[in-house]
Amino acid sequence: MARVNAKSSTLSTPTTSRRRASSSAGSSPEKPPGPLSIVITPEEREIIKLNNANLVDLKNACDDALKRFLSRPDLFKQIHLHTDVRLALGWAGVFVAAATGLYGFKVEFEKSKPAVWAGLILYIILTTLQVLYSYFVEGDIIFVGKRKTFSKRIVTERITISSRTEPVLKTKPPAYEVSISYVQSSGAGKSLLAKGKAREARGYNAFFDESGVMNQEKFEAWVGSVVEGVMDGKAT
Repeated sequence: MARVNAKSSTLSTPTTSRRRASSSAGSSPEKPPGPLSIVITPEEREIIKLNNANLVDLKNACDDALKRFLSRPDLFKQIHLHTDVRLALGWAGVFVAAATGLYGFKVEFEKSKPAVWAGLILYIILTTLQVLYSYFVEGDIIFVGKRKTFSKRIVTERITISSRTEPVLKTKPPAYEVSISYVQSSGAGKSLLAKGKAREARGYNAFFDESGVMNQEKFEAWVGSVVEGVMDGKAT
């Protein structure tokens, strides 16, 4: 994916969309600012251009754009817990492998075998845990954000977003799907103010033109409307 420093222009592209959503709880009495209320000027953007025949690149570009859009000042602070856990397990495995190799190099083969076997088993366990965590815990989650606002009381919001690519069907192009979960609470999570869930998909051709340039304004407007709908307790 290539980026060129320049002003982004509004592009007109055909769109394909499918909406599936469910929401619970009514609108919260607290009304923190939504993502669409904080304007981005064209000068703040970089043109994003990629191979629009590569679905992995398209999804990664949308994931990155979503994270940049929602982690702006006054919105959500991104929580990197899943990344931190995977990195910790990965580095622990590297350390165990290096220590085991060094020990086996300096100690006689017969004497070092028990420790080397223990190091090998521990390395396999750490690597397996990393894979299992990534698959079963992190899954398709691309963004976890948290925000605290003050309006007579401390209000805490937490949003979790997963994404995936919907496959190509006979009459439907591939689509970018987001699943959003939102919780607003106060009193250190003891008092639930609002919560909601939504799932929505829109074709990649709604956000990328024939040359692979991303229409970031249109993508941000779509993501912002879905997020604000969940924040307001509305099905989208």
